[in-house]
Amino acid sequence: MRLLASLLLFALCTGATADTLTVAVAANVQYAFDDIQAAFKKETGHDLKPVYNSSGKFAAQIMNGAPFDVFLSADLEYPERLHKEGYTAAPPRVYAYGTLVLWTMKDIDLANWRATLAGPAVAKIALANPKTAPYGRETMKALAHFKLNEALGGKFVFGESVSQTNQYIHSRAADAGFTAKSVVAAPEMQGQGKWIDLPKDAYQPIAQGIVILKHGQQNKPVLARQLHDFVLSGKSRAILERYGYLLP
Repeated sequence: MRLLASLLLFALCTGATADTLTVAVAANVQYAFDDIQAAFKKETGHDLKPVYNSSGKFAAQIMNGAPFDVFLSADLEYPERLHKEGYTAAPPRVYAYGTLVLWTMKDIDLANWRATLAGPAVAKIALANPKTAPYGRETMKALAHFKLNEALGGKFVFGESVSQTNQYIHSRAADAGFTAKSVVAAPEMQGQGKWIDLPKDAYQPIAQGIVILKHGQQNKPVLARQLHDFVLSGKSRAILERYGYLLP
């Protein structure tokens, strides 16, 4: 009976300490976050429930009461806005800097990419919606730098997020497209199509912020802080660097 009681107590204690966080994760971080999630589970025993979308859509959902605990944004603008309006427990911290690539599944010339995109070989160019996705916004800045935004405007196909943009490119619905380097650096994408880095003097590498939301602070403060700190830790930094992110 003592053994049974001890086993029951252990089960109850284990159940009491195991918990799950709901995490809003920018679409560009999806592949890297799979590894971060596994490493966090191994270190803490806790599960994460990631949801992937564009940062702008997450910001709107959070302001409308969506019960996310932690937000990993694709930029700093959205989490800073949430902080100013009282939806976070503290100001955001930069966990990575994202960079842009041009990616295609087709046999087109990327060495002379500007002429290629403007030429007849490319009819559709995918990019994330600049109104809601920071990577789309920076893509438009880069194209404006090269004075290509107007010339290519009729070819644009907008994805709601980097994830949908990747689908357009990978399925060949678009001839080429702009996405996050973290996507093409993922093991799942190795050898699929070809890509080149966008010149970094054409845009600003994107500071991506993490923030604990009020829902997480009120309902799971210890676990939310654990994840926040883990994402900023050496283990996560090594994962993010492996996926092509620049580190703060």
